[in-house]
Amino acid sequence: MAHMVFCTKYKQEMEGLDEPPFDSDFGQKIFKNVSKQAWGEWLERQKMLLNEYRLQPWTREAQEFLVEQMNEFFFGSGGELPKEFVAPTH
Repeated sequence: MAHMVFCTKYKQEMEGLDEPPFDSDFGQKIFKNVSKQAWGEWLERQKMLLNEYRLQPWTREAQEFLVEQMNEFFFGSGGELPKEFVAPTH
């Protein structure tokens, strides 16, 4: 049976992640409150942030920035896009 959560992003019961994304309290919070769909959207947002800000994900500063953005994306106002960001047109 699928792990179900009340997704903080979509405000409804949805399928959750198969396991916590991190071995931490924050990872548990995401596991208990974020759907697979919302997590997939975060992964796309994270790629965009890495590219737009030219972040090096192995640095502590980049990791702290991404955690802050992730917290805002799931549990805050949704997070701001970089002002220079232009959405791709397909």
